[in-house]
Amino acid sequence: MTSGTDTTAAGAGGTRPTSRDVARAAGVSQAAVSLVMGGKWRGRVAETTAERVRAAADRLGYRPNLAARNLRLGRTRTALLVVPALTNEFFAGVYTGAARVAARHDFGVVLYPSPDGIGPARDPFPSARAALDGILASSMAAGAVTALRGDDLPLVMLDSDPAGAPGATTVNLDLADGMRRITDHLLGHGHRRFLHLASAVDSWTFDVRAAELAARTARVPGTTVRTVRSDLTVEAAVTAMRHALHDADPVRRPTAVVCDDDKLAAGAYKAARRAGLRVPDDLSVTGFDDLSLATAIEPELTTVRLPAEAFGERGMTALLAVLDGRTPETTPLPVELIVRGSTGPAPADA
Repeated sequence: MTSGTDTTAAGAGGTRPTSRDVARAAGVSQAAVSLVMGGKWRGRVAETTAERVRAAADRLGYRPNLAARNLRLGRTRTALLVVPALTNEFFAGVYTGAARVAARHDFGVVLYPSPDGIGPARDPFPSARAALDGILASSMAAGAVTALRGDDLPLVMLDSDPAGAPGATTVNLDLADGMRRITDHLLGHGHRRFLHLASAVDSWTFDVRAAELAARTARVPGTTVRTVRSDLTVEAAVTAMRHALHDADPVRRPTAVVCDDDKLAAGAYKAARRAGLRVPDDLSVTGFDDLSLATAIEPELTTVRLPAEAFGERGMTALLAVLDGRTPETTPLPVELIVRGSTGPAPADA
């Protein structure tokens, strides 16, 4: 059978085609096939030859033996994405984006919710360093994944303190700008008495939001901010908000509630209504994340949209760059203020 009509033994005998079959069909060496199929042909194999190799591989149904190639390279082509929990849809978006980029590069992504939340993550493998090429960790401290990565496993931190991750790459969202936009939106509506319904989780991502809220409101004389902390559940937010409203001087009651998370905002809604307050006529409420919950409540929630899937894509792209010895892109991703019906002018008596 000549190369012009070769369908290889795969067609005749039903066996899987090999690189030797492709080389014979394309009229090239096996080394050239390895270079082309491994994506390392530029500058070493002519483009017309590379096209001939790819055409032969497609015609024969040839697929490289990734397991053998990975063994030669010392790679598993697997990344671990560590998140605090699976109960927040934001992390599902991060995973979707990361997995999309990984698939384009023949990588797999294992999603691992840390059993201890943002605390130290236990190794889910006999040895993570043997099972993985690298780690993505979202909304956690770098120290939380020490047991997984040891001293040398590549690490990309998402939504984490750049100063707290020596030896790691950090990819972040522009959270400060998100809080800046929320604060300016409320100040522009005449609000001067703020309640910050803050997350009780001790995390850099929430510290950034609190710092920016304080800095922005400090620019406007007569503006006050009271902080009340809550666990990240609707029920906990209802309780925290109810106590905050009960303890407030009726004359100095807050006119705007800035929440660290959309779930907290939903709790603020429920507590406000139980107290006889209307959103936004008596009390403006804002969230953060733009979860599906934001449009499920009435009025729909003014919040900051975090591009979770794009964030996951950027994180995985950064990890691949680190693995290839390239400089990753670490510019913070922009966020967007979504104005809906939960915010309006401060009450006239304020």
